[in-house]
Formats: sequence, structure tokens, C-alpha cells
Amino acid sequence: MTRKLRMRRKLQPDYFTTFVEQRLPRVWGEDLAVQPYGTRVTAAIRPVLERWMRRKRKPLTFRLTQILTGHGCFGDYLCRTAQREPTSECHDCGAAVDSAQHTLEVCPRWAVLRQGLTSVVGGDLSLPSVITAMLGDDESWKAMVSFCETVMSQKEADERMREEAADVASIRGRRMGVRRRRYLMRLL
Repeated sequence: MTRKLRMRRKLQPDYFTTFVEQRLPRVWGEDLAVQPYGTRVTAAIRPVLERWMRRKRKPLTFRLTQILTGHGCFGDYLCRTAQREPTSECHDCGAAVDSAQHTLEVCPRWAVLRQGLTSVVGGDLSLPSVITAMLGDDESWKAMVSFCETVMSQKEADERMREEAADVASIRGRRMGVRRRRYLMRLL
């Protein structure tokens, strides 16, 4: 191995570390500023982007991500994006819009769980405040993950029950994947 190649190998980790620690947050921050989608979560994470990137032992779970992004078993998402609900209405309380923020902050069905969450992260359940609290200590992160896991697993179970109901409208039915559809066509 030549001396030049050895030197390049020694420099590479430092360059990578410098890029990740100094340049990447700035580049991502600039990219996030012009993104048309995900503005809710982008606006919440952007002010604390460097802390968010440096978090250790704080994994994102599937259900935590659903609450943060608003993608999941929310009437708003199922109506507007997935087109599997006729309205955005909350099935639990009848509110006009069932969104991630409605679930996190308002819906009375989750009041008991919400009390446990607010006792740890504080009374302000706006997404920027929750994310800041989550980055502040492990207990807040765990409380938010616990809230999301419990709430979203129940919302998913409720959604499955509605999908499997005998009188389900065609819009609500579970969509068949391409493989399943092909398999069923071969059986006919």
C-alpha cells in the first residue's frame, strides 16, 4: 500500500465526521425549508435539527413516526391521502377532523393516557414542544413512545374492525396487493 493511499484512509474518517457534524445539518436545514410536504413535522424538528441528529439511544418507532408525521389511522389521512374514508371525522369523539394533533392533544378518548404524558413532557402538547421535551431527557422520550404505541395500536385495531365489518362500503375495504390479486385470479 502506498503512502498516499494510507494518508487518504487516515483523512477519510475525519472528513466524514466533519461533514456529518458541521455541513450536513446545514444542508438538511436548507432542504427542509423548501419542502412542500411534511411541513408540520419539519417545522417542529427544524429548530432543533442538530440535537435531533445527535440523539443517542432514542429510536424512532413505527407508531411514534405515525404521530409525528400524521400518516396512519387518522381520519384526515385516511380520507385525503389514502382515500379509504369518506370523511375526516374522528370515530371516537365526532370531531370534524381526526388528525395526529387532534389525537395527541384533544380527543377525549385518550385523556387518561394524555395525563400521563403531560405529567412527564409538560402541558403544551404542540409538536415543537413535545419534540423539544423528548430531546431533553430519556423519560420524556419513553413517555411519548409509550403514548404513541398504546394509542396507535388501539386505533389500528379499531380500523381493522371497521374494514372487516360485513356491511363495509367498498371505499373502506382493505385493498388487495398485486400478488394477492394475481393469486386469486389464478384460482378462478
